[in-house]
Amino acid sequence: MRVKSILSEARQIERAVQLIQLGARLQVLESETELSYERLLRLYKEVSGRSPSKGQLPFSTDWFMTWQPNIHASLFLNIHEYLNKAAVVDEIDTVIKAYQLYLEQTQVLDLEPMLSITRAWRLVKFVDNGMLTLTPCSKCGGHFVTHPHEIARHYVCGLCNPPARAGKGRSRGAIQVH
Repeated sequence: MRVKSILSEARQIERAVQLIQLGARLQVLESETELSYERLLRLYKEVSGRSPSKGQLPFSTDWFMTWQPNIHASLFLNIHEYLNKAAVVDEIDTVIKAYQLYLEQTQVLDLEPMLSITRAWRLVKFVDNGMLTLTPCSKCGGHFVTHPHEIARHYVCGLCNPPARAGKGRSRGAIQVH
């Protein structure tokens, strides 16, 4: 029988509150904390003032391959990888901190963030499972999210080779190419 620690439970609640405040889906909380579904549900309603969203989590890697989402995902994942090497903390705490830094960067760049905390968490899971990876661009040297079997020697990122209509619209998260 495992003895419950009050401090451990307090850390779990604090982690869940941070995730809820960042907009995480209930499935992320269930996966990353040891709190019961009922407690998480009550906590979610108390913190956010509403019931959690229903439905399945995004599972396709394809979303991360499209032009703008790829740039945002790459920014987040580079921050995450740096923090992962620089500090020894639980994986979910690295995701939380990397996501907070991603939000700061999008604000500094005057961009609407395209990546939700749930997608960021899923991205890390995809990388951990070998479904996605970071590949250096052969032109600029930046590291971008790609499928693991991308031909790395000749890979050119979406910033060096944007699609024809890139930056033309005023859509959410648009990056203005000057």
